[in-house]
Amino acid sequence: MLFKTFSAAVFGIDAYLVEVEVDVGPGQAGLFNVVGLPDNAVRESRERIKAAVRNCGFDYPAYQVVTVNLAPADIRKEGSAFDLPMALGLLGCQGTFFGKILDSYVFLGELSLDGGVRSVRGALSAALAARERGIKNLVVPEANAREAAVVEGTRVFAVKSLPQVVDLINAPESFKPIEVDTSQMLAEASQYAVDLRDVRGQMAAKRALEVSCAGSHNILLIGPPGAGKTMLAKRIPTILPPMSLEEAIETTRIHSVAGVLEDARGLVGTRPFRSPHHTISDAGLIGGGAIPRPGEVSLGHNGVLFLDELPEFQRNVLEVMRQPLEDGCVTIARAAVSVSFPSRFMLAAAMNPCPCGFFGDATRDCHCSPPQIQRYVSKISGPLLDRIDIHIEVPAVKYKELRGEAEIESSASVRERVLRARDIQLERYKGEKNLYANAQMPPKLIRKHCAISAEGEKLLETAIQRLGLSARAHDRILKVSRTIADLDGAPSIEPKHLGEAIQYRTLDRTYWA
Repeated sequence: MLFKTFSAAVFGIDAYLVEVEVDVGPGQAGLFNVVGLPDNAVRESRERIKAAVRNCGFDYPAYQVVTVNLAPADIRKEGSAFDLPMALGLLGCQGTFFGKILDSYVFLGELSLDGGVRSVRGALSAALAARERGIKNLVVPEANAREAAVVEGTRVFAVKSLPQVVDLINAPESFKPIEVDTSQMLAEASQYAVDLRDVRGQMAAKRALEVSCAGSHNILLIGPPGAGKTMLAKRIPTILPPMSLEEAIETTRIHSVAGVLEDARGLVGTRPFRSPHHTISDAGLIGGGAIPRPGEVSLGHNGVLFLDELPEFQRNVLEVMRQPLEDGCVTIARAAVSVSFPSRFMLAAAMNPCPCGFFGDATRDCHCSPPQIQRYVSKISGPLLDRIDIHIEVPAVKYKELRGEAEIESSASVRERVLRARDIQLERYKGEKNLYANAQMPPKLIRKHCAISAEGEKLLETAIQRLGLSARAHDRILKVSRTIADLDGAPSIEPKHLGEAIQYRTLDRTYWA
């Protein structure tokens, strides 16, 4: 007898529906075949299904052959989400559902040996795929229910066990779909545990963070150990614009596919802050694997990727970031498949000024020779540095600032100014596709929106000649100047805006001049 159910498989961050065909017939007793390019996790599902079916009190066809086909058969299937639909197909072959056809349901879930239904990856993507195909009912593990219910137009049922799914199919009127208020979910999930008010002193660095967030510029913090570089970086998301629902859903999809989404949240409402260790591989950073998975640059999509101790990262690891920094996406090619992951993030990095960390410090002596310092900084390639718009020094905090009682500006206050500057940019780029901040301006728009006066031309020419800046650094200075002008509400770039932007090329001034 043949019985069919539907499930979904993840490809990149998207999902596609999979038709699960189960046939039970005469043949070698106890044989359980799975075809349709299954991976090891899918093949092992037969043992989980056998135990779950028996332990839940259902009959298992021990003296017949079970054949499962996962269609389309020419695309590789991975993961444990097919356990539940395969088990239901097996039960359907034995008449458990009273002749019902399950073409209006999509099932996802991993089975435990006692019949419990465990969480899986990619439930949100599966819900979107089901809606596109016009299938309104989605049955998922309870841990994935809030995530999947974010998709409007889909009825999501949360289940805990295999018998509960059987009851749902036989008596659907006794079950209610999960309902969520996406606006409330987003509001609840958008609370940050840190605030810029926690940071004492560092007014120049805070100003640089404000400028970087206002224009979505990449930033590099340079200072001695203990100056507060990491503390400042962790607070960057708190002054970025709040996540929109569209951004939240897109970010949640990536985290769900990667398996790092917290079950209780259901929706990522705060800007991601990813801080990988400097021993990370290039595949860990940009993604990879036999079946490509998103890396840290994609997990930081719509948020911040923070690289602490930047020179300690392997050179080849840093160089692979060039494409995502420029294009906002990562394309991973394999022999049989090519997958693209979104990776539009703001890069924040931190480093010591020298190997010992105290070059230029007024209170401690640096014991590094000039060649040592040069070798240390040169671990970061020029092309990568050119892609970082703002370099800012973060000196050690003085005792009086550390213990002072002066009121410190909160993240909410700084965010208001950032939002005003972003609104100006959104209006400016209204007719441009995929362009919302100054950092993304292509060359043709730089000349249009970054015109400067004769005095500004002279200032910029002097800076470029003395510092030996590249053409890309020239463009970065103009973009940052435009952002500073937007923060001031100025219609045009003035020399003072250019002067501040030039000051944000610390490495160029200190090490290469």
